[in-house]
Parts: sequence; structure tokens; C-alpha cells
Amino acid sequence: MSGIHLALLGMNFGPSPISVEYLVVAGGGGGGGNRGAGGGAGGFRTATGFEAIVATTYTVTVGAGGSGGGINNKGTTGNNSVFSTITSNGGGGGGGNNFGTGENGADGGSGGGGGASTVAQGLGGTGNTPSTVPSQGNNGGNGVIYSSVVTGGGGGASASGGNATASVSGNGGVGTTSSISGSSVTYAGGGGGGAYTGNTAGTGGSGGGGNGTNNDTTGGNGTVNTGGGAGGGGGQSTGATGGAGGSGIVILKYPDTYTISNPGGGLTLSTSTAGGFSVTSITAGTGNVSWS
Repeated sequence: MSGIHLALLGMNFGPSPISVEYLVVAGGGGGGGNRGAGGGAGGFRTATGFEAIVATTYTVTVGAGGSGGGINNKGTTGNNSVFSTITSNGGGGGGGNNFGTGENGADGGSGGGGGASTVAQGLGGTGNTPSTVPSQGNNGGNGVIYSSVVTGGGGGASASGGNATASVSGNGGVGTTSSISGSSVTYAGGGGGGAYTGNTAGTGGSGGGGNGTNNDTTGGNGTVNTGGGAGGGGGQSTGATGGAGGSGIVILKYPDTYTISNPGGGLTLSTSTAGGFSVTSITAGTGNVSWS
């Protein structure tokens, strides 16, 4: 055998990459205020086969939910969640009434629902913005021009938000189920649209979406660590603010022969082990993870 071949046989090419399965869910959008629309769900991205290298640091951010819109204002868009090169985009805020001008929902992982007034129709925001393959979310539903204001539901990870019809606001789009944690959990449901008093508000989509209201009370909040969009505020004389979007989550699954750490801190995380795998759920913060 040649000297070159013998040298290659003796070389150490380092440890094999760790195959990591991930779920990255962004923060949900806030609901619109004053008969405002539902917020869009945070973007939902999951896949297997991410190759992590031992002793290398990878950035993680868990996105907060967007705040609800004040009286007449649109909800704010949720914040992105990140694992290394994987970014899920925050859900779009729901459109507000805006002093009689129905606002469009904001674009995002899933789009916020469109607001409405008696003279203007707000359109639902566009989901999967910026675009990814596969898609991370869906469009928000549209409001309608009607004598009593009704609005669109926020988009969810598996379905678009519902359009308003006559005296009924749109429901939030349903989320998507994942079993990465070891049990089946649904994430990234859209928020239900708020409505004028006497009309029917939309309900939040499964996966943490908040319900809209049809009285002078704040829209329902998206559920924490689901990326659920918030419900729109309802009401009549003074109206109400929209709910707050649910925060996102990052979950990592990998062989239990490796140990994860958070060098430098900044993350809230917990790890469980079963069936030869460890599952680390990261529920808040920004920082780095590394395996050894």
C-alpha cells in the first residue's frame, strides 16, 4: 500500500455530525383594536436531518408575540424565532377599524386578518412572508363592508383565516400538530376576528389562537409557547384593544449520547430523555446552544 494511502488511513476526520430534528415556531401576531381582526399565527417550520457539529455554537431565539392594537389601531406583528440558519417569521398583526377605515392585516408567517368598517373592507395579510419552502403559514381572512362591523380571522399554519360574512367575523386558521416533544401538540393557530356588539366574533384556531370578542373587552391572547395569533377586540361605543400574540418555541431532538448546553446563558430550556433521544424545549430568550 502506498505511503499516501497509509497516511489517509491514519488521519482523524473528526466526529460525525449530530442529526437534529427541529421545530421552530415564531411569535403570533397581535389582534386589531376596536372591532379589529385576528392576528396571524407565528411561522411554523420543522424538519429532520439538520447536521450539528460537536462543540460548535448555534444561535437560538424564541420570538415574543405581538402586542394588541389600541383603539382603532392594527395589532403588531410577532417576533421571529431562530435556530441557526432556520428562521420562522412572526405572525402578522390583525387590521384595526382605524377611525372608520378598515385596515389590511399585516403579512407574516401567517397573515393577520383584515379589518372592516361600514365604508371600507380590509384584506387579510399574506402568509409565508418572506417565502420559504415548504410554506410556514397561510393568509389571513378578509373583512367585509357591512352596516355592523365584522372582520377576518388570522391565518394558521395549516389553513387560511376565515373571511367575514354578513354579521359573522372569521375564525382563525387551524394550526399544525407536531409530536417532536413525545406527545401530540398543535401549534400556530390564528386568532379570531372581533365584531361589533350584537354580531358574532370569530373563534381562535386550534394551536393557541385567541378568540375575538363582540363587546367592550380585550380580544383573547394567543397561548404562550404555541405561536398562536391573538383575537381582535370587539365592542360598540368605545371598542376594545386586541389581544397579545402567543410567544413561540424552539424544540430540538437528538441522540441521547450527546449533551446540550447554553454557553453564555440567555435561554430558558429544559431537556427530557426517552427511547434513545433527548428533547430540549427552549421557551424564551436569545443565546447559543452547543453539543458535547
